[in-house]
Amino acid sequence: MDAQHKLKSITDQLNTVIVGKPAQIQDCVACLLAGGHLLIDDVPGVGKTTLAHALARTFGLQFSRVQFTSDLMPSDLSGVSIYERGKEAFVFHPGPIFAQVLLADEINRASPKTQSALLEAMEEKQVTVEGETRALPQPFFVIATQNPLDQIGTYALPESQLDRFLMRISLGYPDRAAERALLSGEDRRDVVDKLPSLLTLDELHTLQRLVLAVHTADPLLNYVQDLIAATRSGQWFMQGLSPRAGIAVIRAAKAQALLSGRDYVAPDDVQAILPQAVAHRMVPVGNSGRGAEEQVRAMLAAVPLP
Repeated sequence: MDAQHKLKSITDQLNTVIVGKPAQIQDCVACLLAGGHLLIDDVPGVGKTTLAHALARTFGLQFSRVQFTSDLMPSDLSGVSIYERGKEAFVFHPGPIFAQVLLADEINRASPKTQSALLEAMEEKQVTVEGETRALPQPFFVIATQNPLDQIGTYALPESQLDRFLMRISLGYPDRAAERALLSGEDRRDVVDKLPSLLTLDELHTLQRLVLAVHTADPLLNYVQDLIAATRSGQWFMQGLSPRAGIAVIRAAKAQALLSGRDYVAPDDVQAILPQAVAHRMVPVGNSGRGAEEQVRAMLAAVPLP
């Protein structure tokens, strides 16, 4: 398998669905290649669900979608045991979480209790139902969409759950040329339905192993540690990055490097993914008026390059 040709085919295909957003598409592909979960945070109607569908089809993965609502229960995700008279026993009926890609649509419209039901699945790749632990399919990705918290009927995701997402992206409104293509072109749902699968499971595993094999030199690791230390200094954020978040930054940067055609991580890779990989875990300090992503970019500009 020619990895670079395959990766270009993946990003090219996704760019035919979500037009005018190549940077966000690359972030999504990097996130899944790094084995992480993805949070897409934006206003309704900009293509969040369409992007999640397109990612699953392009990666050739079994797909399940759950519309999160205020009355959704944890058992609606994980499944339940139902007594069957013919077998004179309780039989477990798996829920939609038993899929390789789970689209948690509008995740912040569900109650915190239901949101927390995803925690074990996202971290351990397993669920415990009625005292029995059941493994989830491999690979297992959660792609969650989220509406702005000022919209009616939304709940803030717990910090512990936000920390399970490797990256958070926002699509934003399309530019004029991209919007014209959407207005005059084929319905996006029809486009997604026609997408071919570009990866076999073995090819996906091969690409993920290539991500892990990307080299990180000592000066690069020093730079990442300098950035982590800056988040903990109290100058930029209320609370600094955890070691788990630091590992997530390295994984995302490795995937970014592979997508850029390199077998080593450069500082540019870290800078390219850092806002998407850490901003959702951080609360800015002070009255600068900057959001978390803007604060991360300001911190990046202040920390010297190696």
